[in-house]
Formats: sequence, structure tokens, C-alpha cells
Amino acid sequence: MSSGALLVDFGGTLDADGDPWVERFFRGYREVGGAADRPEFGTAFARSDVQLAQLPGITTFDYSTTVTAQVDLLAALLPDGARLRSGPLRASFVAAAQAAAARNRSVLLALSADYRLAVVSNYQGNLQPCLDELGLGDVFDVVADSEVVGARKPGRRIFEATLAALGSVAEACWMVGDSPPNDIAPAAALGMRTCWLAPAARVAVGITPTARVARFDQLPHVLAA
Repeated sequence: MSSGALLVDFGGTLDADGDPWVERFFRGYREVGGAADRPEFGTAFARSDVQLAQLPGITTFDYSTTVTAQVDLLAALLPDGARLRSGPLRASFVAAAQAAAARNRSVLLALSADYRLAVVSNYQGNLQPCLDELGLGDVFDVVADSEVVGARKPGRRIFEATLAALGSVAEACWMVGDSPPNDIAPAAALGMRTCWLAPAARVAVGITPTARVARFDQLPHVLAA
């Protein structure tokens, strides 16, 4: 194993190929006839994120429970939130995440022969239960949940804490994520190489990642190069 490490974002990266939660929820909402536009929905989603973090017992929620809770919170915040039927939306959202995670588990296990692995995520203290449900809980050497660490991306402290736990230095590491402001820009500022995970149609604004992939399973080819 090399002295390098691979840091990976969670939501939108390990559970989908560069597709953030807000976009997946919005598509589900519009598919059942929701009328709010993307900005209005985005505002409601941001509020639901704040409320989610304050729910009693949130640190024990697994992935499915977290998704269900967020759907319920959104339903109360949107004028036509009753269209966000918890059951069907939760089922499709979780099924897609499970499929992505199963594929990505194989990728990560192969990479673990050459890299120490860390997941770095802005989360509510329940990142480990979510990873466990998706079959990824045993893959990582370090799990950096912002609520547990006490620091959030894009701040440098969560990255520095992760590097310290890995026993590595930024110059020997890669950061992989779907968010330019939260993942790519701060990691690059610390000296890490970066790989932006995003659909081919998405335009890079204000960042120059070391590499770019449209699917997480393309990552080994980037690292090998």
C-alpha cells in the first residue's frame, strides 16, 4: 500500500454519480406533479436540512430513515407538499442509492489495496449508520462526519482532521466529490489532487480539478494515470 490516501464525499458521490440530494428530491417531486420551481424547492430543501439535523435521535438514523424524515419535512414546507408521497419517493431514492453503493463498494475495495480510504461529509452525526445500511460501513479507515468532528466543509479543519487521522499529508492525497465549493476548491487549496464527479453536461465554474469523471467507477483509471 502506498502512503497516499483517497478522501471521498458521501451524498451525491457514493450514493449517486454526481447527483446531489436536492436534485434527486426535486425530480421526484416534479414527477408526481409538484408545481414549485427549482429555486422555491431549493429554499424549502435548505430549511428541511436544518430541521433534519435537529430531529430527536437523528444520530441513530440509517439511510432509509433519513430519506423518509427529509421527505416528511419537505412535505410540510412546500405549498403542495402533499404530493411528496413518502413511500414511493423513499423507495425509489433508496433503491437507486443502494445500487450505486453496491457498485462503488467494489471500486473502493479494489482501491484499498493502494490507498487508505476516508469519507468526508457534512452530515448530522449519523453518517456511520447510513454507510452501514448501504454496505459501505466497513470500507473506510476514517469516517469524518462533520457533526462528530465539529467542523464542516468547505472549512479546512475537517480536512486537516481527516488527514491527521489517516497519518497522511495533503500532497499525497486525492479528494473526490460532486460539490465544487465544498469538495474540490478547499481540497485543492490544501494541496490535494482533486477529482470532480459530475455529469458530462455540468459546466465547471471557478474550479480546475485535477481530473473529472462522470461515474465513480471511472475513478481507478484516473488514479492509475
